[in-house]
Amino acid sequence: MSKKIVETAGRKLSLSNLKKDLYPSYGFTKAHVLEYYRRAADFILPHLKDRALTLKRYPDGTEKDFFFEKRCPSYRPAWVKTAEVHHKEERMTVCLVNDLETLIWVENLASLELHVPLARAGSPETPDSIVFDLDPGDQANILDCSKVALILRDLLMQMQIESYAKTSGKKGLHVYVPLNRKEATFVDTKRFSKAVAEVLQRNYPELVTAKMAKEQRTKKVFINWSQNDPSKTMICVYSLRAREKPVVSFPLEWEELEILDKQGDPDKMVLMHSDAVNRLEKNGDLFREVLTKKQKLPHL
Repeated sequence: MSKKIVETAGRKLSLSNLKKDLYPSYGFTKAHVLEYYRRAADFILPHLKDRALTLKRYPDGTEKDFFFEKRCPSYRPAWVKTAEVHHKEERMTVCLVNDLETLIWVENLASLELHVPLARAGSPETPDSIVFDLDPGDQANILDCSKVALILRDLLMQMQIESYAKTSGKKGLHVYVPLNRKEATFVDTKRFSKAVAEVLQRNYPELVTAKMAKEQRTKKVFINWSQNDPSKTMICVYSLRAREKPVVSFPLEWEELEILDKQGDPDKMVLMHSDAVNRLEKNGDLFREVLTKKQKLPHL
């Protein structure tokens, strides 16, 4: 096993298997993965900060088996920050990726995808955001999701609520509503998201479903309101996805989404690692308001 010792923020890290091809059909090695996350670190770290990380590890690359790891590995360096959380009636030690050295350590474990809850570890019952997870069913695609996202944006604006969209990095879109208020609970956010999903289902029955059953989703977009739950996680913004190519879950400004929707080319909504880094270095974090904007839920 080839190893390389590097120093990051004064910490020594032993990096292994840097030439291993983690995206074999594309030719993207572990060294490339580490370099992507190093360059994206300033933008992704605020969105990972103090959130219980679920590692999705692909030790032999995206075409082989993966596994989820909720517990922070016992062989972690002493400087990796952790938190104690409840999970299925037991306490569990989780990793907090609050700095570059921890991010690089996590990526050396081939944790290609970074999944985090909507609440921070210190306040696990208080979500910072609501998410509308737009998932296209059979015979639907990301363009259908973009139509639903734009309808959802307009409905929320009528309630004087700002929202922000990002690609899932797979087939769908995620629309986030920042709250950043201590009084919100997951009971509130799940009730609200379900009610909104059902309104869209009633008004756009050919396009939208709020029902989980797979057979209800054909040619429609499922608004997965159930993600607003303390036990659920979402792919972190700017995380890679373990697909054939190193695609990124990336924010889209509403104006850009309108243009892409009109162009009608689903491939243009797929952002590769290189596009993501270029956009970040040019435009900064388009999702920063999700961390800071304070909004109150209306009474439905």
